[in-house]
Order: sequence, then C-alpha cells, then structure tokens
Amino acid sequence: MQLPVCNYLCAMQQAQDDLQTRWWNLEARLVERFGKKPDMEAILFLVGIQEFGDIREKFSKEQKQDLMHIAVCSLFRQSGYYELEGVDEDGWPHFRQLKPLPEMGLIEQENFLKDHVLLYFESQEAGHPDVADPDEL
Repeated sequence: MQLPVCNYLCAMQQAQDDLQTRWWNLEARLVERFGKKPDMEAILFLVGIQEFGDIREKFSKEQKQDLMHIAVCSLFRQSGYYELEGVDEDGWPHFRQLKPLPEMGLIEQENFLKDHVLLYFESQEAGHPDVADPDEL
C-alpha cells in the first residue's frame, strides 16, 4: 500500500528538481545577458517592461510597482487567471481577474510563480508572440 505514496512523492520530488534545474538555467541566461543574477523582483520588472513595451531611462517607484503588477497579471494570464482588458491613454495595460489564484503555502506560491516565469520565457523561445525573449529585455 505504501508503493503508490512513494511513487507520488518521488514524482513530486522529480517535478521540483526539474523546476529548479529549469530556473537555474534561466538565471544563468539572464546573468549572461545582464552581468548579474536577478532576483524575482528584477525578473518581474523585466517582464513588466517587456509587456508595457516602453523602455525608459527612469521609472518612478509607483511605476515600478505597476510594472511588476503588469508582469504578474501577464504571467498568470497564460493559465487563464487574468485577461487583458485594454490599454489606457498612456499605454498602460489593464487586466481583469477571471478566477481566484489557488491557495498555497509560501514555497508553493514561489514555485507557482517560477513555473509561470519559465513558461513565459519558454513560450517566447517557441515563437509565441505574447511573451518576452530574454535577449530582448
């Protein structure tokens, strides 16, 4: 009776290891591109800039927060949690939440976000038009 539990736990560990390996590979590519290892906030900021489409010399603190919000909504849009409602007169995208995000512990939240970041970059590499290429950031 313990065999199915062991198989489940082994599969969970393998999925976790795969996620971590893919994450380290992304970090290595970003280090190669930008010269330093980005934290999650920096990655979200980069995704936000890519989605916003306007690279400026400076963003205000509020604009940086808005860019990270754009990134989170864009990342979770891939799984149907958000949809793009439109763009305002200043070019800022606005999103609508379609369904609640699942309740998770802190580690699960981090892995959920990492998985969506990875999907974002992997989709771009596969030629998906709605996501960023890390070499273009």
